[in-house]
Amino acid sequence: MTPLPPAPDMPAPRDEIMPDGVRLRVYEAGPADAAITLVLVHGFPELAYSWRRQIAAFAGAGYRVIAPDMRGYGGSDCPEAVEAYDLAHLCGDLAALLDARGIEKAVFVGHDFGGVITWHLPLRHPDRVLGLVGLNTPFAKRAPMDPVALFRRRFGDNYYIVKFNDDPSAHKPFEADLNKTFRFLQRTSGAAPVGVDPRAGLDTAAQLAAFDPNADEVTLLSDSERAVYVESFSRTGFGPPIKWYRNFTRNWEIWPDRPDHVPHPSLMITADNDPTLPPAAADGMEKFIPDLERAMLKGCGHWSQQEQPEEVVRLVLDFVNRRFG
Repeated sequence: MTPLPPAPDMPAPRDEIMPDGVRLRVYEAGPADAAITLVLVHGFPELAYSWRRQIAAFAGAGYRVIAPDMRGYGGSDCPEAVEAYDLAHLCGDLAALLDARGIEKAVFVGHDFGGVITWHLPLRHPDRVLGLVGLNTPFAKRAPMDPVALFRRRFGDNYYIVKFNDDPSAHKPFEADLNKTFRFLQRTSGAAPVGVDPRAGLDTAAQLAAFDPNADEVTLLSDSERAVYVESFSRTGFGPPIKWYRNFTRNWEIWPDRPDHVPHPSLMITADNDPTLPPAAADGMEKFIPDLERAMLKGCGHWSQQEQPEEVVRLVLDFVNRRFG
């Protein structure tokens, strides 16, 4: 696979080898001897680059910041086996990054699927967690049945997670025209809908096919920023990232006694214009996370750290400074 050049507006990357031999590209900033480390976990289909504005701000505030391209993304390796992308591996990668730097605990900040990983960290590696921030993605208790079967029952066969599991070629529509794909996906809250609305059971690939890439007056990324995504996904494709979703059933099956209690100080940041993960999706989190704070981004859609970067920085720094500073 062709190596990926360093992303612009980012610290110089370094490579870290995980216990299973997978190589991660990692971006790091801030003082190495900082008392507190923030680990920023991106989602689908994103990159460590999505945190570019937060990395600089958090490092400038005196914190050590670690932001990896997660396995299957960006400059990191893309293992072939689907099982290499289960939550045990994804959470294990983050714990291994701390091990490599001699860091005992960190505050983890996760967006989109990165939020799923972040909320699982205190369940799998509780001693490595100082605090947690979920951006858009709420904590969810273990499903009462196979999650893919549950999604199929609720939203139908065309729901994107169902299609990702049913169709081995589900990644191909996203790869046909990467510039169009990221114009479609990475739009501001003024665009409707961003991604897929699970309440309507919509088919993301069908939405993409119908999207007019010339009608992007609400595009979120500049041409140069979008080029970073296009170049990166030209290297990896969408197949490896979609394997994260192809582990939904496996993640459910291999941990039948998964705990649902998170004792660590946590912050849940929702966005009022997020059609994929609306604020209501976070209702009831206090049942599982007693030490939970909440905040809402007004006039913001799903891609919060890129749409309202300064407000995300403000909310996270306020939480970290008050609770751990």
